[in-house]
Amino acid sequence: MVSRTIAARTSSLRPLVRGHVPSSRQLLARSLPHLPTRRCLSLAARPSFDSSRSRSSIRIKSPACLAYSTSATLEPALESHNEAVKRISADVRGFYEKKEKFRIHHGSTNSTRPRKHKNIVDTSGLSRVLKIDVETQTALVEPNVPMDRLVEATLKYGLVPPVVMEFPGITAGGGYAGTSGESSSFRHGFFNETLNRVEMVLADGEVVNCSATERPDLFHGAAGAVGTLGVTTLVELRLQKAKKYVETTYHPVSSMPDAIAKIEAATSDPQVDYVDGIMYSTTHGAVITGRLTDTLSPTTKTQNFSDAKDPWFYLHVQETIADKTAPVVEGIPLAEYLFRYDRGGFWVGASAFKYFGMPFNSFTRWWLDDFLHTRMMYTALHASGQSKNYIVQDLALPYETATEFVDYCDKDFGIWPLWLCPLKQSPSPTFHPNYKGFEQDGKSLKPMLNIGLWGPSRHADPVKANRELEQKLKELKGMKWLYAHTYYDEAEFWEVYDNKSWYDDLRQKYRATSLPSVHEKVLVDTRKPVEKLSLSQKFLDTWPFNGFYGIRKAIQSRHYVEARASAWKNMHVETNSKS
Repeated sequence: MVSRTIAARTSSLRPLVRGHVPSSRQLLARSLPHLPTRRCLSLAARPSFDSSRSRSSIRIKSPACLAYSTSATLEPALESHNEAVKRISADVRGFYEKKEKFRIHHGSTNSTRPRKHKNIVDTSGLSRVLKIDVETQTALVEPNVPMDRLVEATLKYGLVPPVVMEFPGITAGGGYAGTSGESSSFRHGFFNETLNRVEMVLADGEVVNCSATERPDLFHGAAGAVGTLGVTTLVELRLQKAKKYVETTYHPVSSMPDAIAKIEAATSDPQVDYVDGIMYSTTHGAVITGRLTDTLSPTTKTQNFSDAKDPWFYLHVQETIADKTAPVVEGIPLAEYLFRYDRGGFWVGASAFKYFGMPFNSFTRWWLDDFLHTRMMYTALHASGQSKNYIVQDLALPYETATEFVDYCDKDFGIWPLWLCPLKQSPSPTFHPNYKGFEQDGKSLKPMLNIGLWGPSRHADPVKANRELEQKLKELKGMKWLYAHTYYDEAEFWEVYDNKSWYDDLRQKYRATSLPSVHEKVLVDTRKPVEKLSLSQKFLDTWPFNGFYGIRKAIQSRHYVEARASAWKNMHVETNSKS
């Protein structure tokens, strides 16, 4: 899971803590009288279209973030981009000359680490798709373009990125700076492996380009280094031909060894484009494979997941495979597949219902749908400050030790479901999960299996539980993704991420020592004295008011408007368009 990434990668809802409320719906309504509901957030906020036309045939205008569609309009867009980069470069140079560290404000986040607000360089304006080139099948993209806007731009030309983070709000820049592995990563690798080049502002303000042939050490080293080698300002990414559907097959499995065997078989099949899995318990789950196609069998039903009335993906899979041993096939429109986990944030959104003591059923999920998309969830997460009460980790392990790790998680955490995602390793040195495992040829790196462990902690001391998890992961030759809470001290960190001399050399070469290091940026420092809270802060840190406060801040963000207006939900895949 998730820049998903800094994304990283998945973390999900996680803004709300456990508890029980005596009169949930009434308390919610009385405490927050201005909360938008399904009634007052009308369908007028959604893209309008002719209801007589089928969902798959609707054509949508170019997204607002697409700066141009012809070569004649590219030059002004690039001029505007270059002016913005000059301003960013000047700000960065100012901090460098004062020998002050700084952090980057990009306008949104999918990280679960706490945010700080001091010495900020604002890159939030870099949020446009500058170019889609059909002939070369590439896109020129500013770093704050989120996945949904990127997909809307590329689908207009019958193209799609090979790796798309499953949360719509994860950005292209976050996908590069963080770790982003998705269901297509068994074939294409992490998101950064699909980039041709990156424009970056170094820590002293110099603007440089890097690629596999120009500053290749920086191009490779900055991927996954969470922005500690420079500020990403532009990426060129490769695209591939899009198809109308993902023919999706749900393979029931009865154990982790069964799931791993099916994943290995699926990733060896050249006709399979996507592979992931969901384990609902140690004895029940599904391996999910996908194949891009323009046509479906007449007997294959289609299924959507983006509308409020649609099922959440994980619940749909669970219901589909119930009491079945044979695979089940259905068709999912391409964009619906790519963002299938957005509603409910995989499944952690279910914890919000427990928090408020509300029934968890199709009606309440429909009624509260605007709050249950990942953009709204992340806003509530940061406002409520409750991620400390959750275990939120993506953990990659060798296939050989994955079963033992799942058994450990079942015993020590009892969190279900778990997400499974096979990953193609990046060559070392790297901050992406890796281990020195090779295939029989002695050259090809073995794949790893990502396990998404996301849910409320049942431990009295979640920090201790996370530390024990880190030790078990180390024992089993696994690594965690750095978007989430990390508790290693510095010596432990560099023992696990065994590349300190390589990283220090890069920081010296590219004058990045004034930036926070990777360890400084990802560490949750539990040794700091707890700040004394004011009366109002204590009030907002108490159940259920922390939850209400998080919801209020999410409403004020108006992210629900973005979700309602998303064009990808109704886009037709163009197959013959030209740039």
